[in-house]
Amino acid sequence: MSESLFTQLLDLACGAFLLAAVVVLWRRELAAIVRVFALQGVALAAIAVLLGVHEERWDVVGVGVGIGLLRAALLPYLIRRALIALVAGRAHDEARETQPVVNVAASLLTAAALTLLAYAVARPLVELDPTPATRALPVGIAVLLIGFFVLVTRRRALAQVVGFLLLDNGITATAFLAASGVPLIVELGVSFDVLLAVLVLQLLTARMREAFGTTDIDDLRELRD
Repeated sequence: MSESLFTQLLDLACGAFLLAAVVVLWRRELAAIVRVFALQGVALAAIAVLLGVHEERWDVVGVGVGIGLLRAALLPYLIRRALIALVAGRAHDEARETQPVVNVAASLLTAAALTLLAYAVARPLVELDPTPATRALPVGIAVLLIGFFVLVTRRRALAQVVGFLLLDNGITATAFLAASGVPLIVELGVSFDVLLAVLVLQLLTARMREAFGTTDIDDLRELRD
């Protein structure tokens, strides 16, 4: 693969990766958010595979394929199952993020500010080694920050799960872009931890709905008070 083609494809994958995080902030329907998260998993896998093919590191390519199966297929499937259970339980209002802490317009402006912050923070690192991968490093940091923002500003438990997974995707992308991949055993360990966390959160979400009739965190806080 030529250097110019690699750069173009990597920029395309990173652009799709960042755009997916912004779209998650824009959309309120949880089903649409899960679909966008799955597409982001495809973009993350593409980043890893491109880096592996360019450097002829087939272990990195294998990790990229595994990331695609986990982040673009298995995790969205588990979240979708939890969402279907909410709707089947006649909790139709649970299928939509109706009242986020920050409205959509302010969220998009915040995403732009966080992206600019990511580029400012990563600039010294990029200048140290200005390769195509390190020049895309701010994208991973931006998605990490946006994921944290989603985690703290969404009221629905499932939306917060997606925010947690966005944050994890940002960490993974940053590791790949900064170090051109991570050891297979490390990625497997992290992936199993994430999978376990999602399974636990899915179970807790179902229990919350059965016990309290809602997964709105603010409503549950009022019950405690």
